[in-house]
Amino acid sequence: MKWLFWVSAAFIFFAYLGYPASLWFRARWHKRPVHRASISPRISIVMAVHNEAAALPSKLANLAALDYQPEFVEIVVASDGSTDETNEILQSWSRPRRKAILLRVNQGKASTLNHAVQAAEGEILVFTDVRQRIAPDALGVLAESFADPEVGCVSGELMLENADHGATSGGLGLYWGIEKMIRRWESDSGSVVGVTGALYAARKKVVPILPPGTILDDVLIPLQAARQGQRVLFDGRARSFDRLADDRHEFRRKVRTLSGNYELLKLAPWLLTTRNGIRFRFVCHKLLRLLVPFALLGILISSIFLTAPFYRLVLAGEVLFCIGAILSAFHLRFGILSRLGSACLAFLVLNAAAMLAFIYFVSGRRAVWTR
Repeated sequence: MKWLFWVSAAFIFFAYLGYPASLWFRARWHKRPVHRASISPRISIVMAVHNEAAALPSKLANLAALDYQPEFVEIVVASDGSTDETNEILQSWSRPRRKAILLRVNQGKASTLNHAVQAAEGEILVFTDVRQRIAPDALGVLAESFADPEVGCVSGELMLENADHGATSGGLGLYWGIEKMIRRWESDSGSVVGVTGALYAARKKVVPILPPGTILDDVLIPLQAARQGQRVLFDGRARSFDRLADDRHEFRRKVRTLSGNYELLKLAPWLLTTRNGIRFRFVCHKLLRLLVPFALLGILISSIFLTAPFYRLVLAGEVLFCIGAILSAFHLRFGILSRLGSACLAFLVLNAAAMLAFIYFVSGRRAVWTR
């Protein structure tokens, strides 16, 4: 049992501390410079929607208000077999430099994006989702990095807000803050593994035809850019804003995202070969986290059967960890303990989603694109 405990502990340590620490050292001592300049390439904003009549008008208004030379930007919106008023909204909105693609049958997000990308005429494609609001200067900020010919894809930063438009706090805010910090270190030392689906840009020449059913276009597209020798950057100055979803919706989103990582291995097996120039980062950032729940079970089982004082102390810590998560789930307030409990709950929810994603994978169940 001791070997199970220590192998599991070492695995979790590397996944959550070792890999980020290695990135920090590389970003600090081997930082790769980026040539940025104020340029105005032709941009196509690309978006796929499905039954989004409620959110679409405000998103279209947001896109129209972005601070970029109007003659150098077009907006392409593809509707994936929508059955509400989405198509009517897009038909009345369509005009020069505003393209509406209305698909009669629901094909999934990947196929819908393929239609939009094919219709786009810009040198740079900016991908976004309907729900998030984009900062006015975001397009110009994203464009600056493409002055460097080695850059193929640039991610913006997603700012999560509470209902009162304040920044997030608690476990989810802590998790998202750590994730963005890792992306920043990856960017400074080379390339980011994935980008922010709410706002990212890529040279059209590096954007592949997405395989039908692809869930994580915001991982596959940047990895294709890296495969072609282009850098993938994270630029926190280009911002989009989203409000926190309810807990049930957020959990489904996590399961879908983590399921997408398993799906990528089937759709693009080259990701685990030398053709993937950032294979090590892909494995460490995306795949190791999928296996952490099994390592957590290894620590729990081994600490139950090991009787030495150290393992008894670890078991007690695990019990307290779960109690903190339960208190947070029931919104019980105990000062600083509440904040710690919120972090515990976010950690357990994330790993529960990873375990469910694995169950979906082995059972053949797919997490599909829904509104």
